[in-house]
Amino acid sequence: MTVTINGTTGIAGVDGSAATPAVQGGDANTGVFFPAADTIAFTEGGTEVMRINSSGQAEFTAGTAALPAITATGDTNTGIFFSAADTIDFTEGGVATGQFDSSGNFKFNSGYGSAAVAYGCRAWVNFNGTTNTAGFCTIRGSGNVTSVADNGTGDYTVNFTTAMPDANYCVQCTGESSAASATNDSVFGIKDGSTLTTTSVNVVETIAGGTTGSDGVYYCVAIFR
Repeated sequence: MTVTINGTTGIAGVDGSAATPAVQGGDANTGVFFPAADTIAFTEGGTEVMRINSSGQAEFTAGTAALPAITATGDTNTGIFFSAADTIDFTEGGVATGQFDSSGNFKFNSGYGSAAVAYGCRAWVNFNGTTNTAGFCTIRGSGNVTSVADNGTGDYTVNFTTAMPDANYCVQCTGESSAASATNDSVFGIKDGSTLTTTSVNVVETIAGGTTGSDGVYYCVAIFR
């Protein structure tokens, strides 16, 4: 194929291939080639290692835990690689440490021996059960909780800011003993007979005998899904 060199097109006319790139130095199988319209590709040792596609996206080889596709100068066994379709992996020192799998789950290895799905806290709240302003308790701190309704003595509804994907979540409750339960066994948990919903959970403090206790100062609720 003829190579044209002029002041308008520069150097043009050869697409090349991974084995024989169009632009090369003293190494005949390493350089730049053009595998398709509006696409630029880079080859090393006759193997394509990167391209910029017609949408302007940079495409890399998938890489491995030992040799990630995206890394930093001087630390080539730490970075990002792609072990499967729709999957993003992270590696440190040549060992896989985290992953976003094809279902959107985040997996990480934090001393567990291998990367596994992390089940995060979807909502939490620390509130004062003795306060009531327009029917709502005072929240000291929270995440994904918009309010805590005071339904009566020791009876509260925790309302989520963003709804849960379903009602099959786990509710963890802790709280101090109230005045009414100071000399009796007490439980702070899901209200008997209530139904978990995607938008809220009804919790109560009860004392021995099943009687609702008085309001406590410190109550904490966490939701895991």
